Amino acid sequence: MRHEKGVLDTSAVLRLHELEPDELPIDAAITTVTLAELSVGPLLAQDDGVRAARLSQVQRAETDYGEPIPFGVEAARAFAQVAADLRGSGRKPTARAFDALIAATAKAAGLPLYTFHAVDLRGVTGLDIVALPPERGA
Repeated sequence: MRHEKGVLDTSAVLRLHELEPDELPIDAAITTVTLAELSVGPLLAQDDGVRAARLSQVQRAETDYGEPIPFGVEAARAFAQVAADLRGSGRKPTARAFDALIAATAKAAGLPLYTFHAVDLRGVTGLDIVALPPERGA
């Protein structure tokens, strides 16, 4: 079932070219955490070509998804449950801290989360996780 609206995590934004439109929500959004992750890329690039490509990804995300969903008070509260659920399933929330913050933001907004890392979020309650397909031909 295709959702009306959903949150794309950073993996989905970076691998968008691998997906068909019907694998995504009709109205896709990103979070401020994803924007932060993407914004680090150009600063860490040691090659001008890589830096330019990463900067283009940031600019495209800002243009394509509009105002990102903020990590606010409700997301902070949701993060506590996400972290507890991850710990309860034997994983450390710090291992994928950005993913946990993005998941908490989607959960607080009541939106499904589209990700290539669904297995890492298994056990998180109250979050609709849409597992994106593995690479084609992999």
